[in-house]
Amino acid sequence: MPGRGALCLGLLLPVLLRCGSAQPGGCPALCECSEPARTVKCVNRNLTAVPPDLPPYVRSLFITGNPLTDLPAGAFPAQRLPDLASLNLSGNHLRTVEAGSLALPALRQLDLSGNALASFSPQAFGEGGSPLEELALRGALRNHSVLLSLAALLQSGALRNLSRLELADNELLLLPAGMFTALPALRQLDLSNNSLVGLRNVSFQGLGQLQSLNLSDNSLGVLWNNTLAQFRSLPALRHIVLRRNTWVCDCAIEDLVTWLKESDQVEGKEALTCASPEKMLGKALLKINGSDLNCSVPVDLPSQLQTSYVFLGIVLALIGAIFLLVLYLNRKGIKKWMHNIRDACRDHMEGYHYRYEINADPRLTNLSSNSDV
Repeated sequence: MPGRGALCLGLLLPVLLRCGSAQPGGCPALCECSEPARTVKCVNRNLTAVPPDLPPYVRSLFITGNPLTDLPAGAFPAQRLPDLASLNLSGNHLRTVEAGSLALPALRQLDLSGNALASFSPQAFGEGGSPLEELALRGALRNHSVLLSLAALLQSGALRNLSRLELADNELLLLPAGMFTALPALRQLDLSNNSLVGLRNVSFQGLGQLQSLNLSDNSLGVLWNNTLAQFRSLPALRHIVLRRNTWVCDCAIEDLVTWLKESDQVEGKEALTCASPEKMLGKALLKINGSDLNCSVPVDLPSQLQTSYVFLGIVLALIGAIFLLVLYLNRKGIKKWMHNIRDACRDHMEGYHYRYEINADPRLTNLSSNSDV
């Protein structure tokens, strides 16, 4: 009957729609999808987990502004998402990134900025290498253990294709030694807006393609010769940003000033000014002369101390040699003097011994008393 057919069709229609949404080309309920642009956006949707039904055509995926805390292994199945190249997970509440959670064969860009990461597995990109080219971790490395895990990941060689690395806004004081040594393709490195106080343990060797280095808004007081030598040795490095650092303009900054005057690698070097001491406050680094600096304290204190110790050793050796020479030249007089001291001591001890014997013998004591009377 027509009425019964219409009723059956009405009951089956929601089922058919649900089945259609579960098809590979469908879109998750809380996301916006564009198949022509191959883009999926799940922005501010209160998601607590990665949608399991992401369409396989997606190339650019945005999951941002959600209370997403964990990224477990297989969160983005490689077989289901073979073309996913750009993944933006910024501004969530991610705490944990587990091993294998980002093992995607086509992934080129990853943004984890604005997440308070507490655990980041060095095997997050899988056992083999990753094709990742750009990694943004702005404000995501406030936990020191996560920084060490990232250093282990970079040093393992799993991200050898990385060309851009953003580590800004992380309150970093020091960087792990050798953190960037296994990044031969790196072109841009952003370390701005941290609290870096020095680069002595940072090696830039092997970064032959590095073009841009941003060190602005840190707490750098000086750059030492070994760091400056590394900058000189990088032929492609033409953009170094050093503005808004706390430069200490004492004798130790002479090498940095000389390098700034000779180098064309630093952007806006004319605006670099002293932060201390007070008499140099606000003075442009490029206008500093040797007469402006207080060089009463040696610049290279360890070598100066080493020289002082050598000189002290020589002086003590000369004093010892003179003392021995004097003893040798006066050996006869010294021998006679020693004999006199020995005889005097012997007479003195004999007197003590005599008195002891008198005091110990009562008869001698009485005899001594009668003789005194």
